[in-house]
Amino acid sequence: MGRVPRVPARSGLSRKDILGGMGDLAAYFDQWYRDMQDAPVKDEIEQRHLGLPPYLQSTSLLGWEGIGELTEALWLGPGEVLLDLACGRGGYGLEVAHRTGARLVGVDLSAVAVANARDQASALGREARFEVGRLEATDLDDASVDAVMVVDAMQFADPPAAAYAEIRRLLRPGGRVVLTCWEPVDRSDDRVPQRLRDVDLHDGLTRAGFVDVQVVERPAWRARERAMWAEAAALDPGDSAALLSLHEEGRLALSREYDDRRVLGSATAPA
Repeated sequence: MGRVPRVPARSGLSRKDILGGMGDLAAYFDQWYRDMQDAPVKDEIEQRHLGLPPYLQSTSLLGWEGIGELTEALWLGPGEVLLDLACGRGGYGLEVAHRTGARLVGVDLSAVAVANARDQASALGREARFEVGRLEATDLDDASVDAVMVVDAMQFADPPAAAYAEIRRLLRPGGRVVLTCWEPVDRSDDRVPQRLRDVDLHDGLTRAGFVDVQVVERPAWRARERAMWAEAAALDPGDSAALLSLHEEGRLALSREYDDRRVLGSATAPA
């Protein structure tokens, strides 16, 4: 796939949004994760700005305090089953499962990400199961999990309603879903990529039949991201494809002309 800058979902923008769309999303992310496998400088920049420990491999923009909020909102107990949907390299799900004593299942559309997540669980000595699957079709059993977390990935649901319905199908009665994402300040602004305009956590959760739906803004998370983008935009990526991606994403994030807001959504499956 060459040296095309791989601007990922973390900023709410897809390759299709940026480059006009070429090829399959899973193949795109497979290559993005391959590029990351030997990029310690990229990981150090992200971990430093997001307040993450060196062992936590991030593929999104959720910081240490955000992990704490997400964990608390999941209401998980020891032995319960947590699904990390769109799990990436598995770092966030592994951390939440470790804090709560939950049994972790991770699902991602990238086979490379799933392989990375399995390696990371093994390196940390933690039990977890990781499988390839889509936001809209996990192939897991009905009512098989106690909680679902989705970190910065709902903009990739196609269509969004199918992903909310899949989460609802998977959750046991009384189970919790917690999502982090970006939402546009003005959905009518045609400068906003369509994927972001389609993100409406409150509406999606409500329409899927969830109760106790809450969506709260987290501006402090946004401030951390902007500081990271400033460093990323100024760096010289050299020959590293992963640093090139981070550099291009930083430049794009700082130059865009529309506003979005950082949000945390939570809801309960009806009993």
